[in-house]
Amino acid sequence: MRPMLPVAKISAASPVEVAVDFDSSIQSLSALDAAAYRLIGTATCQVERVGDRYVCRLVASNPQKRAVPSSDELKERFLNLVTDENLRARVAEKTEGVRNVILALAFGALAANQNDTG
Repeated sequence: MRPMLPVAKISAASPVEVAVDFDSSIQSLSALDAAAYRLIGTATCQVERVGDRYVCRLVASNPQKRAVPSSDELKERFLNLVTDENLRARVAEKTEGVRNVILALAFGALAANQNDTG
């Protein structure tokens, strides 16, 4: 009796890994953490401080479920997310005063309405 041939060959997927490092004097850890969070589902990210650098080790996840990005694509996506998080932090810092005024006016109006009715 001849042995049955396998219908499909399952190859072991080699994980896509890439390391990206940042100067810790100019890059905030919170932006790296936020970018890593936004990468969930695509890759895992481990941020480690090595001397005066933050080293981010990215590993593509779920290679069997979807197309795995190349190391260059993974690095580009992470750098774009870090840039986006840095920009969000700058905008939040620059608009903090205006946001506080808007909130004060909104809650001040609510308090005045409650005093008039109560």
